[in-house]
Amino acid sequence: MITAGCDVGSLTSKAVVMKKGRILGWAVIKSKSDPGASAESVMGSALTRAGLSMGEVEDCLGTGYGRERIPFVSGTASEIACHGRGARWLVPSARTVIDVGGQDCKVIRLDAAGRVVRFATNDKCASGTGRFLEVMARVLGIGLEDLGALSARARSPVTLPSTCTVWAQADVIRFLNDDMAIEDVGAGVNNAMAGRVAGLVGGIGPEREVCMTGGVAKNAGVAVALENLLGMRLKKVVKADPQLAGAIGAALLAGEGRGGG
Repeated sequence: MITAGCDVGSLTSKAVVMKKGRILGWAVIKSKSDPGASAESVMGSALTRAGLSMGEVEDCLGTGYGRERIPFVSGTASEIACHGRGARWLVPSARTVIDVGGQDCKVIRLDAAGRVVRFATNDKCASGTGRFLEVMARVLGIGLEDLGALSARARSPVTLPSTCTVWAQADVIRFLNDDMAIEDVGAGVNNAMAGRVAGLVGGIGPEREVCMTGGVAKNAGVAVALENLLGMRLKKVVKADPQLAGAIGAALLAGEGRGGG
């Protein structure tokens, strides 16, 4: 059975095509202003990579903030359900999942069977989300993908006095104007992000075997700082891009007939 999952987020849209638990094709694009157009574009790219047409997909579920606007899905599934299921496919031993997306951060605790038993989200403040890092990278004059590497080169990371994105942005500008090394400022940004996420993780009583998904999982600076704050090592995600977790979960749930909601 060929299934697909489409995850339309605020910053990026992701699509995965799967068969018997194996990825046939996938794609990640920057989200457009129209969620429906984002979905059509990213799914088209994933299908092209898989060498398939939409007519060959037997079931497709949507997730993400734009899931209700995806025109070709048979149903939708919650982000919590999809990210929990997708993370368990990526890291079969995972019991705690940290997913940092563009506009929110989700922490999900799973039982031994992979069922969601508890979760917490931060969608009220940008400081614990990918949007925070996007804003800070712009202020630093670097690409978002380059922000993670700065921590490894830092000698004296700065401390951002405020967790508020607006005030933290002002702090970063002040540090740069004071001729602080960009590596130290970037490391301070990553550390501030990790601190915000760690607070959310602590609130659900995390269990070991922790994995991190979402685009921020590819920021090594945040990952290392988070490990230090939690006193736990993060399990490596190697089966696929960690940013695909939600789409993978949607495709798997489609195959299991547990979509909706």
